[in-house]
Amino acid sequence: MTEPRILTVRPRPGEYAWTFGGAPPVARIAPGTVLDLYTEDCFAGRVRSEKDLVSEVCEFPFLNPQTGPFHIEGAEPGDTVAVHFVSIEPARDWAASTTVPLFGALTSTHTTATLQPPLPERVWIWQLDRTRRTALFQARDSDIEVELPLDPMHGTVGVAPAGLEVRSALVPDAHGGNMDTPEMRAGVTCYLGVNVEGALLSLGDGHARQGEGETCGVAVECAMNSVVVVDLLKDVATPWPRLESDTHIISTGSARPLEDAFRISQLDLVRWLVRDYGFSEPDAYQFATQAVESPLANVCDTNYTCVAKIRKEWLPARETYRGMHARLRETARALRS
Repeated sequence: MTEPRILTVRPRPGEYAWTFGGAPPVARIAPGTVLDLYTEDCFAGRVRSEKDLVSEVCEFPFLNPQTGPFHIEGAEPGDTVAVHFVSIEPARDWAASTTVPLFGALTSTHTTATLQPPLPERVWIWQLDRTRRTALFQARDSDIEVELPLDPMHGTVGVAPAGLEVRSALVPDAHGGNMDTPEMRAGVTCYLGVNVEGALLSLGDGHARQGEGETCGVAVECAMNSVVVVDLLKDVATPWPRLESDTHIISTGSARPLEDAFRISQLDLVRWLVRDYGFSEPDAYQFATQAVESPLANVCDTNYTCVAKIRKEWLPARETYRGMHARLRETARALRS
């Protein structure tokens, strides 16, 4: 087995991307390259204490900094980029979460306009024990403390959009972006359809953990040290971001209203079953209806994101994405050994 090329990237403060599309690549990489990356949190590291209110220390639209983009040699529209997460590890012993005025699922927003005043800004600093793999919740208004398990993930992974578009790193859509699904964890392969030459892959927005839906709009936001393997599938289309784990295949959909995000993810899963697993469309529709799991990813971003996932053990023994996930898992094992 040929040793993969490893590229280490530790961006300086002025070297992050804030959009998908419209940013020059920081490097050109060959398929099969291992990226050893540092990603900053969604606040660009500016929320460090309970006194650091987002409205005072952050400047819109400079939120959700991305490491990248990376130009993938040979990637063309109609291809698929595969991103396998070897490891995702918090880079600090603390993380931050907040409430933000006019943002979140349980408050007035700019698009759900009411006469209610915005929720007050509050900051919670979570202490992370990277040895014991825990994140400590400390209540602001009582002495309640609860340890939750670390479950590191990347909220934002994507490529440049189609049609010459430039999208904020806060927005999820068919190009990926700020999907905020807890499924994007170590051991998972993410498939992204290529829209422009080189794909222009970026990622960031690390979360030490996040509940499904990201209800208040902010997870346990954390800088990350992540290792990913990037590969390329020629002439394989991926209309919406898909994920594959050892146990599930997973489709995503991002839109508003929430019903449309749900429909996109379910339809994408049905079409995946037809393309790669031998179902007819009516059979896939019936089978998915009875077997699908449908966790929410986010109900707070510019577009909402839903997930549709199905257990591999219930599927016919067929190969999907040319067996890419299994091959990248072997690369990941070799890197860890």
